[in-house]
Amino acid sequence: MDKDTVIRVKNCRLVVLPTVTDERGSLTFGEKRDWPFEVQRVFWTYGMKPGAERSNHAHHTSQEVLFPIGGGWTIELDDGHEKQTLRMDDPAVGIYIPPMVWTRISDFDEGAACISLASDLYNAADYIHSYDEFLSLTRA
Repeated sequence: MDKDTVIRVKNCRLVVLPTVTDERGSLTFGEKRDWPFEVQRVFWTYGMKPGAERSNHAHHTSQEVLFPIGGGWTIELDDGHEKQTLRMDDPAVGIYIPPMVWTRISDFDEGAACISLASDLYNAADYIHSYDEFLSLTRA
């Protein structure tokens, strides 16, 4: 992921974290000020099989920041008007996803993982799983 990539999907943006590298390797870190919300939940996905897809939903109110950890994957962002596909493969560069942005994650490298920081505790009612419903809501 190029840290200068322009994000066209409404209110989405890259989150670039500081990295310290020396002869031992690299350390990337984030602090409270790096997130556009107070983190209430952290979860990660890993061990995806070839051809697997994750996400395929939007949220009514929840916000997320996603980072690729070890390996890369492709994310499709859609605000109902603008769509953009990004290859996420730098563990120091994440993507901020506001409410009402449809996401689909696919094309996982072998051993890839995704860590997600969320603004809310899990709430099944916050998820929009129907793309048609999502489009209706964004175009209303």
